[in-house]
Amino acid sequence: MNRNTNLEKIKLGQPWDVIVIGGGATGLGCGVESATRGLKTLLLEQHDFAKGTSSRSTKLVHGGVRYLAQGDVSLVLEALKERGLLRQNAPHLVRNQSFIIPNYDWWGGPFYTLGLKVYDMMSGKLGLGPSEHISTKEVMQCIPNLKKKGLNGGVVYYDGQFDDARLAVNLAQTLEDNDGVAINYMKVVGLIKDEHGFISGVTVHDQESGESYELSARVVINATGVFADEVIRMDEPNARKTIVPSQGVHIILEKKFLQGESAIMIPKTSDGRVLFAVPWHGKVIVGTTDTLMEDISLEPRALKEEIDFILSTAGQYLTYQPKRSDVLSVYAGLRPLAAPGEEGEKTKEISRSHKVTVSPSGLVNIIGGKWTTYRKMGEDTLDKAILVAGMDVKESVTANMPIHGYVKNVNINDPLHYYGSDAPKIKDLIVKDHSLGEKLSENYPYVKAQVVWAVQYEMARTVEDFLARRTRFLLLDARESIKIAPLVAKIMAEQLGTRRRWQKEQVEAYTLLANEYILNDEIAGS
Repeated sequence: MNRNTNLEKIKLGQPWDVIVIGGGATGLGCGVESATRGLKTLLLEQHDFAKGTSSRSTKLVHGGVRYLAQGDVSLVLEALKERGLLRQNAPHLVRNQSFIIPNYDWWGGPFYTLGLKVYDMMSGKLGLGPSEHISTKEVMQCIPNLKKKGLNGGVVYYDGQFDDARLAVNLAQTLEDNDGVAINYMKVVGLIKDEHGFISGVTVHDQESGESYELSARVVINATGVFADEVIRMDEPNARKTIVPSQGVHIILEKKFLQGESAIMIPKTSDGRVLFAVPWHGKVIVGTTDTLMEDISLEPRALKEEIDFILSTAGQYLTYQPKRSDVLSVYAGLRPLAAPGEEGEKTKEISRSHKVTVSPSGLVNIIGGKWTTYRKMGEDTLDKAILVAGMDVKESVTANMPIHGYVKNVNINDPLHYYGSDAPKIKDLIVKDHSLGEKLSENYPYVKAQVVWAVQYEMARTVEDFLARRTRFLLLDARESIKIAPLVAKIMAEQLGTRRRWQKEQVEAYTLLANEYILNDEIAGS
């Protein structure tokens, strides 16, 4: 992917079949679906791919055990199928993860074992492994630092785990592999309508150059997640609210807080939510929360009560009580839940299923949903968009289509394994220039060649793009990421041909951002 090349394609002013607004999970799903059906497709993202919610998940590809408990069977069936397909199509990014539900009540074992057997059955041939009841001794062997007092065995089940931002990059590459065009830092600022009031294109603003363009399309898809209402109001200024933003917060801890390879799932916390502790990139992710929010932001901030809830709940189950000083990074994301039909409905009770709507002007909107079902969301949205535009195209092919980077056999001990088929190309850079094999930080496996690769082939434009999403340094260790920001800026500047002032501005901007991910007194008092 090359932004300058793609910008030239936009400047040609040629009409597009489909313009997708939004470069997160939903938009990328729509973009890949469109391009693989042979449509001339352009995807526009106002910041960077997966900048918002789509890089801030719990990193799980799952059917949703708790949705089953809520009786949302159709969503679970759909998600389980999509989980299996994603594991099949992107094995370099998605892997099986064992989860243990520790039982501290006598009824927990039979209750959860029965429920998870139903979960297994619903997975069918795409299941990841059979769930089963295990003894207290077996639970402690899997997770030695779990509190043993009162433990009455547990249930083990299997779900998927992935790297969300890396999948987003690979989907943008998949779109381009199929002759589509994706471009970041291109904000849609208006919708263009014809003499009949039907949408015929968009007005965009290049966030880098400041230039504006008018682009025409047969159909426009609004896949902007929590920002969907902003686009809808460009079309209908008095449109009712369609999105309820719900904030989910996660903290990152050292691996010592979750010994063993299994994850923990607490099915019912003190306020009825679910809490996960999941091993990821050599650290542990603990979360999440479900807090109704009024304000929408690209950089939402964790609330003190959310952090306190996660720390205290984790401490009820782990022998090592995590403290604020143990938190390596804290991040928050906003779920774009479809607005409920009833007033006062709690966010954890609102369905995570997606909804596709079409406005009288022909704007196609996709709201709700989650990462696991991104492909199905794209398929459903394109089916509607094709009807709106009156296009006759082939059926969906994405269910069994490998995603960019696909490799059949993955060596997870290779620090570059999540690049999949691109990993050898990064190693070739190091062969040609040995200095690119040098680590960015002694404590982490990232090397200089990854910065070069991110700029040349993954459309990384800023230090944040690289440290937050092309790699996951910001989430894994915000403090350490600040230390290496100047080195990353220097390498990027050489690749982008920018001046020393750019480096200084980038380091300052990144430092300001990363400090917000550190659990300090400012966040504590927020």
